Amino acid sequence: MLPDVKKILYASDIDKGSRPAFRAAVSLCGHYHSEITYLHVIEPLSASAQSIVQNMISEADLNELHDQSLENLKFKIEERIQRFCESELEQNEILDEGSVTSRVEEGTPWKTILRVADEINADVIVMGTRTHSAMGQFLLGSTANKVMHNSKRPVLIVPL
Repeated sequence: MLPDVKKILYASDIDKGSRPAFRAAVSLCGHYHSEITYLHVIEPLSASAQSIVQNMISEADLNELHDQSLENLKFKIEERIQRFCESELEQNEILDEGSVTSRVEEGTPWKTILRVADEINADVIVMGTRTHSAMGQFLLGSTANKVMHNSKRPVLIVPL
């Protein structure tokens, strides 16, 4: 059993099939009466993609588009959380107002997850993982594996 859990970091790729991991985070939150930070990490564009975009759009327009896109994504995540709560939670499972906050960050996913976990002083990191072949796991590694092997805090991995 985990020690007292007050802050949960839930990292999501917001892909289809990620509900089981969020349900696990919500279950922990309900059991411990804690807070969830719902994190989505956006990987930066490659240098070549960035060069193409910069040749097509002015820097000011690009910055405005970037900021607007982050806000839209955060809104989409908050809508998704709301729909999840309405469709999946029973009356006795309803979360307290403000117990889930959302964050959208940019960077290498596993490094960003660990950085945010440190920033919020998370007691546990909850995330899902999709099944891959053993060779694929060995050669590429997954975000969940990297988080698990580099984290100083407990990590709950939920198969998706």
